[in-house]
This record gives sequence, structure tokens and C-alpha cells, in this order.
Amino acid sequence: MLIGLLNAIRARPDKPIPVAILAAADRSRVPELVPVRYERMLVSPFAFLRGAAAVMAEDLKYQARAGIAVQACGDCHLLNFGAFETPEENIVFDINDFDETLAGIDFTVDLKRLVASVAVAALAAKLPKSRARAIAAAAVEAYRSRIRVLAKLSPLEIWHSRIDLAREIERVEDRSLRQKLSAIVSKAVEHLQQDDNFPHLVKDNQARIEDRPPLIYHFTRKGDDAQHRVDERRVFASYQERLTPERRCLIERYALKDVAFKVVGVGSVGTFCAIGLFMSGDGAPLFLQVKEAGKSVLECLGREFEDHPGRRVVEGQRIMQAASDVFLGWTEDEASGRYFYVRHLKNRRLGTIGELVEERALGSYARLCGRTLARAHARSADPAVLAGYMGKSDVMDDALASFALAYAQRTQRDYDRLLAAKHPATKRR
Repeated sequence: MLIGLLNAIRARPDKPIPVAILAAADRSRVPELVPVRYERMLVSPFAFLRGAAAVMAEDLKYQARAGIAVQACGDCHLLNFGAFETPEENIVFDINDFDETLAGIDFTVDLKRLVASVAVAALAAKLPKSRARAIAAAAVEAYRSRIRVLAKLSPLEIWHSRIDLAREIERVEDRSLRQKLSAIVSKAVEHLQQDDNFPHLVKDNQARIEDRPPLIYHFTRKGDDAQHRVDERRVFASYQERLTPERRCLIERYALKDVAFKVVGVGSVGTFCAIGLFMSGDGAPLFLQVKEAGKSVLECLGREFEDHPGRRVVEGQRIMQAASDVFLGWTEDEASGRYFYVRHLKNRRLGTIGELVEERALGSYARLCGRTLARAHARSADPAVLAGYMGKSDVMDDALASFALAYAQRTQRDYDRLLAAKHPATKRR
């Protein structure tokens, strides 16, 4: 495949239209939360892009591909990266969510979603098109440069490589910006207790999660709608049975005490997501998140995953993430036939620092995301092959930057179309 073909966006067929693609996913969601999903998507074109992974995957069916398969993230936008504390208390930067991950997907699918999100974010920040294009090209150049470095390493060295956030911040040339980024990370740790997205215990010494509506609440607040309830204890018991013996030994030191519903993300709003509170014998809390897993949006590209969808998410995360979660696992609710994956909800996760960085840091942040994606892809594909395709010149950078700007314009049109749609769920509350 000629690299030059990657810059073009081919016209969509008459159907399905973006609004219809989004509406198709509403049928399996909690009805009360469907308007919340659209409300969050309508905040901006970038928010729309975040929630429209299925729309972009459908678009990529008709675009040129390189023919090099990897374990793909499937939703590799700028805010799907975050900073995490490892068990050794190091802060690493990595991809965050893997709900759409799938094996055997062309590597350009992730790269195109990343650069499209860069362009949309830059234009939303009122940067000129030339600057948005340059930042998108810089993200590709960072991927290309990093994959060439990784091509010189052994598979084991690649597997153990990590993106150290403190080291990455030190690479920023602007001294004042470097200091501000360091302060952002420190502040994120210090103010975690004020984060309404993270569960807290009630203050009367009960082993119970505090309600923080509308983000975290117990099921009774929604009328105990049987259609969207699951048998939490059976779900967690099935999860424990699937763990490896040493991890089962660890989780058995904790007992399940409480479960609360959690509203998450943009594209995931309305899918089942809950927090399980586990307590050790000496009262130490452990929060596990159980999240619904369905088909990957990437399955429209020609590959279907026929096994447990939760297993798809877990195995994809273990392949792509440098320091994966020891509590990762999958489970299901037999009564409803729904599938889930489970992960540790860490109280030392620093989250998506991309939401905090300012306009002048966007270029540095985009390059960091490009390097991180290269490391993730090199764990499932030969980096020498990827490096050979990317080349030594800026041809690939230029091609994908052109794609990014073109797709940003399409995203704006889709956002405007959704804003104008007469579906009641799209109306702001």
C-alpha cells in the first residue's frame, strides 16, 4: 500500500449515517443514562469524537490500510492515555482503556484515531489549521522515531520497556512548562480525595460506598430496574474462579461488602459499570470495577472475536499495557447473558493528564502519546516491520497529518448533524 493513499478520506456510503450508528448502541444501555451520553458528547466536537469510536471505525472500513496487523487499542484518542503509579511507586504513562481492543487490526487504525483527536483538540483550542496539522504530524513523527528505536531491541527488552512520566516531563524544553507539568502531576495525587469520580467510604465506619450522585450511587436510586441489575455476588464469584491460583489467593483475603453503580466516560455512559468494595480482615479497602464488555467497534473491519468479550478486553490490555493490573479478569451474569471485565480501581491513578495540560503543552503531549502508542504496538508486532513501513523521511507524517485535518472537518460536520438531530436524547438537559 502506498503511503500517499493514507492521507485521503473516502466518501461514506449512503448508510449507515453517524446518528444511526450512535442510536444503535443505545438499545443496550440504561435508558435513564442515554441522554447523559449525548449531553456529554455535545459538549464539543472533541467530546463527540471521544464518544463516536463506532462512527470512526465504520469510516475506516473505507480507508486505505498498511497491511501490518497489531493488537489495536481501538479507541486511541488523546484522553485515553493516563499516568499510573506502579507497585514500585514509579509514575508511568500509558494507554488507559481497552474496551474496543482487538487483535489482528491494521496499526494505522490506532494511529489515525490518535492524530484525528490531535487535530480536533488543536482546532478546538482555536489554533490555526497549519498549527493543528503540525502537531498531528509531530505525533506521527514521535511514533515513527520511537518504533525505530524499539526495532533495535529484543522482544524481552521491548516487553519490559515503560514510559517514565517524570523523565518525559524533563524532556520538555520550555522550563516554565516543565515546572507546570510537574505541578499538575503532584496536584493530581494530592487532591485525589476530592475527586468525585473515585469512590469513598461513608463516614460512620460502615463498610459502604458513599453515594455521590450523579456519578456514583446505589441501585435503589434508579428504582432497582430489574432489566439492568445483575447478581453482583455471583458475578464477582465467577470472576474469582477464573483468576490464576496466585491471584485468587490474593483476592480471597478480601470479602465483598458493597456494590454501587458508576457512570463513566463519554462513549461508555449507560453501559453497566459498578464498583465492588472489598475489605480485608483488618479493614483495608479494595475497590474493583466491573464493567460491561460487548463487541469491539473494530469488528466491523473484518475480524470478529467469538469468545468472551471480557476476555478480549483483558487479554488486549495485558498485551498492550506496560504495567498491567494484577486484578484484571473477566466474568458474566448468567441470568441476563451479559459479559463483563474486572479491574482494580486504583486510588493512586493520576488519570488523564491530557485534560489538565494547557494549549502550549499540546505538542509535547501529542508526541508523548505517539511514543506510547509505538511501545504498545511493538509488543504484538515486529517493530522492524513497522519501522520499515514508516520510513526515515516525513512522508508518513505528512500523509497522516493531512488525514487528521480532513477527519477533523468530518467530525465537525458529524457533531453539527448530531446537534441538529431531533432525537429527544440529544437535547441538553
